[in-house]
Amino acid sequence: MPEILSFEQALDASSAAKHRHILLGNGFSIACRPDIFIYKKLFQQANFGDIPRARLAFDALVTTDFERVIRALRDFAAVAHIYGSISAEAEADAVALREVLVHTIADSHPSRPGEITSGEYAQCKDFLSHFNRIFTVNYDLLLYWALMQDEIAPEVECDDGFRKPDDDQEAGYVTWEPENTYNQNVYYLHGALHLFDAQSELQKYTWTFSGVALINKIRESLTRGFFPLFVAEGTSDEKSARIRHSDYLSKAYRSFILITGPLFVYGHSLAENDEHILRGISKGKADSLFVSIHNNPDSESNKVIIRKAQSLSNLRPPKKPLTVHFFDAESAHVWR
Repeated sequence: MPEILSFEQALDASSAAKHRHILLGNGFSIACRPDIFIYKKLFQQANFGDIPRARLAFDALVTTDFERVIRALRDFAAVAHIYGSISAEAEADAVALREVLVHTIADSHPSRPGEITSGEYAQCKDFLSHFNRIFTVNYDLLLYWALMQDEIAPEVECDDGFRKPDDDQEAGYVTWEPENTYNQNVYYLHGALHLFDAQSELQKYTWTFSGVALINKIRESLTRGFFPLFVAEGTSDEKSARIRHSDYLSKAYRSFILITGPLFVYGHSLAENDEHILRGISKGKADSLFVSIHNNPDSESNKVIIRKAQSLSNLRPPKKPLTVHFFDAESAHVWR
């Protein structure tokens, strides 16, 4: 069993580096609101009214993991036609299930930034202040809300690359263009609830420019049939394909691969459906990896995380070594 450092010890071990970087997984949001963001809670809140067979698939697989069921439905659809079965219907249910997940997150999400306390924001910003670039695979608004709390110390330098559109200064949103990304250091690797693909441009909804509560604006857009940039495909390869077809997501992924120095990973299970993230680490330039471990390191789930992380080091060529460390997630005190 490897040594499990405290978060402070992990910071000390990486203190010689000019910059550190952080990859946030769903554990970041769960640490803030476990009654909302764990899959079990989302599953309980979801409305499967139009896709009852997809709901039964959760029971058949004994899971509440949306991405696992999406993957299973697509795997079934890929082979079902061989047996003269209903492959098109299974594929349609997989697509619909992805939309159910988006609606469920939006409907369950805290409605206002004020529902998170100033003390929680201060803790979160203190955690984030240790990192130069922030990458997240989460879809919710918690990271965005925390970074927007300018009146709460400490200051966290953040730029997500979005600006007011040049041709519409009165727009109720901001847009992302490659030429505005020189200082970008916040990246939503799988999209987010507040990022909408408007074909000709990628828009980010904001309260500042629309005057409408952000989650209300998102819910309104969903009822009108507008869908956010949201990578919830079932397999890593499917996620990679979706990423390649988006300028924003491709840029974010390239930036992730190119980071140098220490990379911290908080709240991510290193699961196979995010294998493209792991490839980015193994093929990238980061020289050290610090992975958070939640609760008992000897649990089976944590043993899998530890093995996965250590295997990334083995994939590196001798001239680009990657040292792997682990730290206790609770000791980071991300929200409290």
